[in-house]
Amino acid sequence: MPAYALYRLPYGQEATFMAQTTGNPDELCSCAALNGRKGFVMAPFSVDKSHPFLLLQPDKTSVMALDKLADDEETGAFIAANTHDRPATERPMHGDQKHYNVDFANFLSHIQQGEFSKIVLARQTREPLGEKSPLQLFLNACKTYPRLFIALISAPRCGTWLMATPETLLQGHGQEWSTMSLAGTMRLTGSQLTFDEPPSTEGQFIPAQHTPGIQWGIKDVQEQHYVSTYITECLEHYATSLHEHGPFTMRAGNLIHLRSDFTFTLPDNEHIGDLLQTLYPTPAVCGVPKEAARDFILRNEYAARSYYSGFAGPLYPEADTNLYVSLRCMRIDSDGYSLFAGGGLLSSSDIQQEWEETEAKLCTMRALL
Repeated sequence: MPAYALYRLPYGQEATFMAQTTGNPDELCSCAALNGRKGFVMAPFSVDKSHPFLLLQPDKTSVMALDKLADDEETGAFIAANTHDRPATERPMHGDQKHYNVDFANFLSHIQQGEFSKIVLARQTREPLGEKSPLQLFLNACKTYPRLFIALISAPRCGTWLMATPETLLQGHGQEWSTMSLAGTMRLTGSQLTFDEPPSTEGQFIPAQHTPGIQWGIKDVQEQHYVSTYITECLEHYATSLHEHGPFTMRAGNLIHLRSDFTFTLPDNEHIGDLLQTLYPTPAVCGVPKEAARDFILRNEYAARSYYSGFAGPLYPEADTNLYVSLRCMRIDSDGYSLFAGGGLLSSSDIQQEWEETEAKLCTMRALL
């Protein structure tokens, strides 16, 4: 059955539409299976029979200005005719604060017992179906969030997902590559809402210690440091000429995050899949240590993540690769919207503050509805 991906890169004025009109996207069992492959990737948080890695093999690709997309009848008709409902195996779950509190107490107790230095707790909530089409929601997201990667993805095996994510997982071409560590969250209020308005150009960020009116707490700094250290250790096995820049303060909607950028040389881009297998999931969406944290999340989190906190984007190692972590996203179902959000927990985490952080992150998608 046909599948498609429509995306706009951060700060971009154009959208790229990729359609696979024949056959189904390839289903892969791991990141490593991406070695030597190309296409558009839609990866889950954790692979299982119901959530395979999907690799779209587009037989149609077009690039158009955003202000022309709404009037492109051919693209609009294809999206309208080939937007897929959630798979039959998916059961939407609304996690209220009671469910979150139970999960928080369980997760925190294992941190305090020394099993994890950090672990990420996510939740899912439901919103009633609105009148806007998936394409209208995509265009609204592009207008509302100029700094973020916006993608609308639909395939029979995953359903239809919209994301507005700030986090690059892997970007580059040839031997020149980059990634980032993104962690720590603060909500902008009052006069802080003028921060980075109008949006800065790509790559121009304010060092965290020089952000006027914004002071990062110890917990946020520590959380971001965990991610940066992890990424450095992963890249040392594959990369040369590794450089870290940051941390910076980065705006994403009405939230800000701590971000560090990593640039590096990759002598062998035929094994991108192996690098992704090592790198993903980062502590920004999982925990430390990685495998133990992922196993604990899968066994204990109230609502299944599905493709939330996986990654998505075009994979073309010799041309342009832009893979982003699937954050600030929702699944568009025929009977409503499933919204997802999460946050990193440390031993010092406060339950009410963490709940409010997830609420703030959910507002990224709610604002589009």
